[in-house]
Amino acid sequence: MLVSSPAMTTESETHRAINTVWKIEQPRLIAGLTRMVRDISLAEELAQDALIIALRTWPESGVPRNPGAWLMQTAKRRAIDYFRHRKMAATKLEEVGRTIEDDAPDHEAEIIEAMDDDVGDDLLRLIFTSCHPILPAESRVALTLRLLGGLTTEEIARAFLAAEPTIGQRIVRAKKAIADAGIPFEVPRGEERQERLSSVLGVLYLIFNEGYSATAGDDLIRPQLCEEALRLGRILARLSPDDSEVHALVALMEIQASRTSARTNKQGEPVLLLDQDRSRWDQLLIRRGLAALDRAIALGGENAPYALQAAIAACHARARKGADTDWARISALYATLAQVAPSPVIELNRAVAVSMADGPAAALVLIDAIKDNPALKNYHLLYGVRGDMLSKLGRHTEAMLEFRRAAELTRNEREKAYLLGRADEAV
Repeated sequence: MLVSSPAMTTESETHRAINTVWKIEQPRLIAGLTRMVRDISLAEELAQDALIIALRTWPESGVPRNPGAWLMQTAKRRAIDYFRHRKMAATKLEEVGRTIEDDAPDHEAEIIEAMDDDVGDDLLRLIFTSCHPILPAESRVALTLRLLGGLTTEEIARAFLAAEPTIGQRIVRAKKAIADAGIPFEVPRGEERQERLSSVLGVLYLIFNEGYSATAGDDLIRPQLCEEALRLGRILARLSPDDSEVHALVALMEIQASRTSARTNKQGEPVLLLDQDRSRWDQLLIRRGLAALDRAIALGGENAPYALQAAIAACHARARKGADTDWARISALYATLAQVAPSPVIELNRAVAVSMADGPAAALVLIDAIKDNPALKNYHLLYGVRGDMLSKLGRHTEAMLEFRRAAELTRNEREKAYLLGRADEAV
């Protein structure tokens, strides 16, 4: 039997702490560095350099009191070295040097946490830069998810239901296009901001979704991604007070985030919506979400995609018990959403609502109509939902096979364990 020494245990714990800090701080680090060096690829390299130095020094020195500030200061010093060694223009060196002096360690946390206006938030600048019209729509989203969501290429590919090499190529080409075009690192104003807003909203929601239901790893939820998407969404709502879809997206995220503490049990295992303890739902977030939804509807956006999804979330939020849920209303909302924004994933969600309103047999008809869609070939939720319908219909062997297929496809360990448990129950 092998026994780890205290030193090995401490080093392992430090590496886990570094990984956690990196997931949280990476987007802010890249955004702040991009503001200084005006080059996304270089900002990523500098951030990675800071991570490597942390991996080398923290196991001996311990994790700093403010690890985010430590990483930022280290990356900034690497930036100065970079410009000095390459004999870049003196003005660039002075600019980065001044930034280091201005952002002294004692004030770093305040700077990082600040929720400034449109010209003061580095993450928002980075989103708008990455969503420039010069880039194809799919490249804008992929690049921003990589930079701000901290998602791997594999995770983004799964979110897009696309091949991993395809996503990787999009990201590389997008960074090169931004650099070649000299796109300014800023939040645009007026019509130019409006042109990019749809892409920005789409990215924020994908980042939120990755936090709400992580595609890979040991954790079902990555709360920091949800919180960051919500924070930026609220800033956008202040910047665009008359845009109904901005308010609708904020409403959707607020209401979904309200369930966070009830979505897993003490062991970190997923708890299905109907089984959740609704007393643990955050009522403040629900009230904020419902108010944002009312604002979106008042602005005439009742049947826009985010508003329809927010209305569905509101149906759940208003039901004090799972049995009180208005499934007929939800089913009707999904039918409208499927017309407004056709998608096999929306059809799958509609099938779940139909199963609750009209029974699993009616839902299975809808699922079987889309199950051969190429976009869903490796989508584990298709097989998980189909397995659930088959199980309710007493077709246990078929259900077991579907649950196992879903477990093979998911990269989230919590989901995998849950699905394998369902497969065992179905036998």
